[in-house]
Amino acid sequence: MASRGYDMTPTMYSPDGRIYQVEYAMETVKRGTIAIGICSKDGVLIAVEEKARTLQTADITQKIFQVDFHIGVAAAGYIPDARIQVDSARFFSQGTRMTYDESVEVGTVAKYLADQSHQFTQYGGVRPNGVSLIIAGIDQKGESIYVTDPSGTYVQFAAVAIGAGSDDANDFLEKYYNSDMSMDEVASLAIAAINLKVEQKDKVTDIKMAMVTNKTKVFEKISESDLKNYSQNVSKFSSE
Repeated sequence: MASRGYDMTPTMYSPDGRIYQVEYAMETVKRGTIAIGICSKDGVLIAVEEKARTLQTADITQKIFQVDFHIGVAAAGYIPDARIQVDSARFFSQGTRMTYDESVEVGTVAKYLADQSHQFTQYGGVRPNGVSLIIAGIDQKGESIYVTDPSGTYVQFAAVAIGAGSDDANDFLEKYYNSDMSMDEVASLAIAAINLKVEQKDKVTDIKMAMVTNKTKVFEKISESDLKNYSQNVSKFSSE
């Protein structure tokens, strides 16, 4: 086996220039259910697929988190790692508010979380975070969406999908997304992208969604009734 011995620690490169532990963590992300972030002319939206058990409380979201009044996070991969990163981001965000008397920028939070992830690729006795995060919000510079991954990379997007099926979903977003879309339109687009591989394109029972609008600049979760309203317009996004 070519990776033998080189995949036991994140601090060692293989002869072909790879860090196997980081690649394994990225594979964990690909096995997680899909998460999507989309910018619109009216704000930002994040959506995730969550398949709850039969007796699980329906209104509890496991993969969407609020970091600050104006910032939300959607996760794909190993969710316990996401919780730890979100808690750290909340502490960092509140520290910025107390120190500078202003809200933290979305990109600053993304860089902070990416730097943390990168640290877990540099030391023995630790493993990389097995999760990617979509950090979305509105700050002084406007609306923005960033994605972090286990390597410590962070990249800004207008629309992006992570997790299982994300390659096809990103192709779908590239085909139908434009920057002039309203929040209602991007919500419908997100539902269509999540349901790309299922027969019922307007299904919302396994979807959770949240948004930050330019009007309020406050993170808010979207109700199931609103999701059903958004799902009525998914037919305009045909994957054919």
